[in-house]
Amino acid sequence: MENQTGRRRYNSLRRVTQAKQTRAEIAGAARRLFLSQGWAATTVRDVAREAGVAVPTVYAAYQNKAGLVWALADAADLAAGLPQMIDELEATTDPRRHLAAMAGYDRRLFERAGDLIALIRDAGRTEPELADFYRLGRRQVGEYRIQVFSSWPDGTLRPGLDAPTAVDIYAALCTIDVYTILRTERSWSPDRIERWWGEALARKLLSRPAGAP
Repeated sequence: MENQTGRRRYNSLRRVTQAKQTRAEIAGAARRLFLSQGWAATTVRDVAREAGVAVPTVYAAYQNKAGLVWALADAADLAAGLPQMIDELEATTDPRRHLAAMAGYDRRLFERAGDLIALIRDAGRTEPELADFYRLGRRQVGEYRIQVFSSWPDGTLRPGLDAPTAVDIYAALCTIDVYTILRTERSWSPDRIERWWGEALARKLLSRPAGAP
């Protein structure tokens, strides 16, 4: 009787775990298909077949293809260490270390999900739903950078720069295209790209160069 009670006690946890595993398998199948055959050519039925589940299971888990993209984007944020970046930002008031933390997050994001980001951006040229999704993501990124830059004391940014302009400069330097060129064409390591981003951002945005007293 005690063993039966113990098994029943963990039945709900087992069901939750199985549901999460199913969602993960669906998301993995969607990512493989989106990257191999494109967003437009991939149907929910394709995703279900690839994941080995019924079509209604996909709809129950993610509602539609757009829901799958949202889930993949959220997973990319976590894989890139979004909580780690937040911890690093909160651990210091040094703007250079803030920039280094943000560059580290971007490096990890592009390293682990750059193919997905490029797919969403490129597919958005013909798919309005993905275009809206990409614009929203970029706007949210700009908003958190504004928060960081606006938290710095007056005089931290170079003369003539305000926080929105600093965000524009950041966005021009730290892009998936820059990462891809340096990584694949110039054979830079991810560590080297991250260091260069941190140093370049400090030179372009801060009123004092790195290492200045």
